[in-house]
Amino acid sequence: MVELADIFVASVRDGYVQVSAFVAVTVLLFSLVQYRTGGALVEKLSDSERLQPLVGAAMGLTPGCGGAIVMMPLYVRGTVSFGTVVATLVATAGDSAFVILALAPKAGLYAYGIAFGTAIVSGYAIDRFGVGVGRVDAAVRRLDRTATDGGVLTRGAPTTGPHDFEADSCGSHERGPARESDFLTPLSHAVHVLWWVAAAAALALGVTYLLAGAPEVPLELGVSFAGLFTVVGVTGTTLSFYLYFVGRRYLGDGEVGRARESFSDTYDTLVHAAMETSFVTVWVLAAYLLYEYGVVALGVDVGALAAAAGLLAPIAGALVGLIPGCGPQIVLAGVYAEGAIPFSALTANAISQDGDALFPLLAIDRTAAVVASIYTTIPALLVGVGLHLLFGPLFGLGVLG
Repeated sequence: MVELADIFVASVRDGYVQVSAFVAVTVLLFSLVQYRTGGALVEKLSDSERLQPLVGAAMGLTPGCGGAIVMMPLYVRGTVSFGTVVATLVATAGDSAFVILALAPKAGLYAYGIAFGTAIVSGYAIDRFGVGVGRVDAAVRRLDRTATDGGVLTRGAPTTGPHDFEADSCGSHERGPARESDFLTPLSHAVHVLWWVAAAAALALGVTYLLAGAPEVPLELGVSFAGLFTVVGVTGTTLSFYLYFVGRRYLGDGEVGRARESFSDTYDTLVHAAMETSFVTVWVLAAYLLYEYGVVALGVDVGALAAAAGLLAPIAGALVGLIPGCGPQIVLAGVYAEGAIPFSALTANAISQDGDALFPLLAIDRTAAVVASIYTTIPALLVGVGLHLLFGPLFGLGVLG
């Protein structure tokens, strides 16, 4: 029981200091750009027809799903091509990028660099040659009849045409006006402020931790580095759980994992960044506990099993990427950081995963969403298996500590 308790506390602490603090900075920076430009950045993207797949890949590459989600409304409105959609989704790093960049930055740079290159090639190939999109589209439509067509056969001519679409109504977990409570509303605002204090402290501790070479940090309380590491980490995760499960209903409309074209003010921007980061924190903790408790319960060497899987490892990574949302991908990233799956599986998953960006497309045009998922999985399988054959499994590549 002592061992299980130590695993739980260490996971609660490490997830916030090692991952969430860096997530908060990235999400906040991206959100501030959106706020300062009043959404003008999004409008300019639709005017770059020849550069659309390249811009889409770059937007998808930004950590988190925000950049990729922004591109989906542009396709549904008929302003960007289907190849741009595929390029965006292939490059989408999702929230798992925060985990990898915090725990294995070298591996993240390699994996997402490969995904970016694959995205550009895939996007331009689909826009220029079609590469069978029409046949795949027809096959999917026979399985799931929808009112709109999901593919494009010629460059710059989306067959869906424009649709009336509101970006921030899709890809959400809950929607509605913020609730009002004489107790919970002011409490949620206070927790939000404390959360940012904890995030700032965690960022300082996290940077110090990385500069020191990611050493083993003992579980202890006090004013020492290890003590502050533990106190701030546990506090930050606790506040994150409150914001995700309770506070978001009293600070906004309850949504997470969605695109926001702009924000009403700086405070609204801070709230959005805190909510998105809290969502990631919940899933990061789930990933840590799933792996650690799984190893203890099963008493098996997960790395040995992955090594024995051979080519099945990158194939499995690509198939996990078919699951919409960031949760399963965060779990897989956490498992990679533990040295339990090979680099080829991580890269295949990076290419295949669509994160929360697929939800807006699913809401309007299921066929387009399914076709796009197929066209992100194919290069994921090819690249993942190719890496495995050329370089071997490469366990623990770039993992800190």
